[in-house]
Amino acid sequence: MNRKKKIYEKLKKKDKRANAKLHKSNKPRYVSKADRAKQVDNTTTQDSTSIELTE
Repeated sequence: MNRKKKIYEKLKKKDKRANAKLHKSNKPRYVSKADRAKQVDNTTTQDSTSIELTE
């Protein structure tokens, strides 16, 4: 009985891992605080240069 249980649990674990790989999370990728600050700086500099070009 013990051997059957161990084999069954091992197969169940394998199926669970395979199933988890199929269903990827829709959670957005983490962006660090420093990277977010860089992005904001880049967008503000681009906006200011485009304003200067139009004037």
